[in-house]
Amino acid sequence: MKFSLCGFSCFSSSSRKPTINTTTPGEQNHDNLRIFSSEELQIATDGFSSSNKIGEGAFGSVYRGQLRDGSIVAVKVLSVEVESMRGEREFITELAALCNIKHENLVKLQGCCVDGANRYLIFDYMENNSLAQILFGKEKNRMKFSWEARRDISLGVARGMAYLHEEFQPHLVHRDIKASNILLDQNFTPKVADFGLSRILTDKASHVSTKVAGTLGYLAPEYAITGHLTRKSDVYSFGVLLLEIISGRSAVDFDLELGEHYLVQKAWQAYKDNKLIKVVDNTLNLNFPEEEALRFLMIGLLCVQETAKLRPRMSTVAKMLTNETDIRDVQISQPGQLPDLKNIRLHQKQTSESSSSRERTWTTVMSLPSTTYF
Repeated sequence: MKFSLCGFSCFSSSSRKPTINTTTPGEQNHDNLRIFSSEELQIATDGFSSSNKIGEGAFGSVYRGQLRDGSIVAVKVLSVEVESMRGEREFITELAALCNIKHENLVKLQGCCVDGANRYLIFDYMENNSLAQILFGKEKNRMKFSWEARRDISLGVARGMAYLHEEFQPHLVHRDIKASNILLDQNFTPKVADFGLSRILTDKASHVSTKVAGTLGYLAPEYAITGHLTRKSDVYSFGVLLLEIISGRSAVDFDLELGEHYLVQKAWQAYKDNKLIKVVDNTLNLNFPEEEALRFLMIGLLCVQETAKLRPRMSTVAKMLTNETDIRDVQISQPGQLPDLKNIRLHQKQTSESSSSRERTWTTVMSLPSTTYF
């Protein structure tokens, strides 16, 4: 099986020899995507020095690099295991997704490199790293995170996702929306990143059946249980992210005595008790418009409703955030939750053993390290 994308030829694991075309390193191909040599990247990152490492994700590490022309880039390194070709699918998926995407709120891919078992993706450098660093780093970081910044970032992410879901062809479901995958440039403009898990959704398809992958706390429960991926799966993840941005709390908290605490549950309980305003991050010191903050929290709860069809489309979410669509009389139903992860994992293991054609696997990231860049 052969994939042709953006002027490249990448071969499946059956060939064991993924290659690219004969474009000279450093040149631009017809899609304005640059082919880098491994030597260029070695020099740019000072041999991928640990001092230049700016992040680490599920599929590789990211390094800061300076090219010969003086421009600063982020180099994502995906190491492919030769026998299993693990990581090859993520490389091809991300390359295919990003080479034609152009939107202010989506990360821009500059180029790539294939060298032996290594795959490199080169992006614009984001001066302010990821949203996770602000939200889940030191409290003094959140104290500098004004209401205006939170509002603009929330709206930017919503617009970027609406573009992927409804405007970009073919439509894409990101599948791993979370704080560490939202990058911030020098002006704190949000950029949705890491498309290694994304999947195409055609206009005629109601869902895509796929192995379950994502991050604990952000996974839509119906997707986690059935493996049926829809755009509403992404909407759920965005709802969790929105609650995080406004509250300054992570999707899942861990307590030695009380176990796991889920932000969605806390927000829903506060809503039922008519105390939703108390969910707003206290580091804002009441320097925020109360009505707007409540609206954002309610939008977050609308996005995480248990019944997927009740969740709004991302284009509607963007209009709700700007108050173009009034939500004052909207009824919010209870959120979808994953209270017993052990049973779900057991169910998926049994399903895998009983039917290979319906195999389900569970890929989770149990925490959100502040160093994650992509």
